[in-house]
Amino acid sequence: MKIYGYVRVSTLEQNKERQIKNIQSEYPKAVIMTEEYTGKTMDRPIWSKLYSKLKKGDLIVFDEVSRMSRNAEEGFKTYQELFEKGVNLVFLKEPYLNTDVFSGQIRRATVKTGKDYLDQGLKIILMGVAEEQIKIAFEQSQAETDLRAQRAGEGIAEAKKHNEELEVLYPDTYKDHPEYSRIGREKGDKLNIKKAEPIKALIRKYSRDFDGTLSDVELLGVLSTKTVKIPNKKRSGKVEDREISAKLSRNTLYKYKKEMRSE
Repeated sequence: MKIYGYVRVSTLEQNKERQIKNIQSEYPKAVIMTEEYTGKTMDRPIWSKLYSKLKKGDLIVFDEVSRMSRNAEEGFKTYQELFEKGVNLVFLKEPYLNTDVFSGQIRRATVKTGKDYLDQGLKIILMGVAEEQIKIAFEQSQAETDLRAQRAGEGIAEAKKHNEELEVLYPDTYKDHPEYSRIGREKGDKLNIKKAEPIKALIRKYSRDFDGTLSDVELLGVLSTKTVKIPNKKRSGKVEDREISAKLSRNTLYKYKKEMRSE
C-alpha cells in the first residue's frame, strides 16, 4: 500500500504549506503531490499522473474535499471510481466522507443480509448517501469561497472610497498618507518586484550559468517545487512574510538571468 497526499492551490500566490503540514501531521510518510491548478476541471497533469498509477489498497489524503475538485458532479464521479477500484480516500476536514466509513457500513449491512441482491441494493443506497454528503460538502466549500470573495470585494470598495477622500484632502501627498491603501498594481509599479529578488537568489544557487549545475529545463523543474518569502504589508501597517511559489515561465527565467548578468 502506498500513501499519497494531494495538495492543490488555485493560484501561484496561494500557500500550499498549510495543506502539506496538515497532511504530514497525520500521515508523515505520505508522498506529497502538489499542483497549482483551478478546480473547474479534473484535467490536471499531476492529478492525472497520480490517478493513473493508483492500485487497490493505496491511500490518498486530502486536506479537505474541495482539494479533490470544486465541482460536485466530477468530484463524486472520481470518488465513486476510486472507491470501486479499492483506493482509500481520506479527507482531514470531512472525515465522515472517508471511504472506510462507507466500506464499514457496507460490511455491516452485508453481514445482516447475506443475500447478493440485497447487498447490491444496500451498496447503491449507501453510495447515494455518499453522493449527497459530498455534494453538500462541495456546496459548503463553494459558499465559503464566495463569502471570502464578497468580503474581499467589500474591503476593496471601502479602501477605494477612503483613498478618494484622502485625495480630496491631500491632493499632492495622499499616497504618502499612513491611511492610504494600495490596491493592486499602480502606475510605475514593477511587476513581481518583491518576488524577483528571492527567486534570483535561487537561480544563482542552482543555475549552471552562475553557481549551480542545473540546465534551464532542470532549473524550471526545481523552481516549481520551491517557495519564497516576500514582505506583505497589511492594512494595519504591520508587515509579515508571505510564502508564494517560485515557479516561473521560461521567458521570465530568461528575463531574470539577463537582469542578473547586467547587475
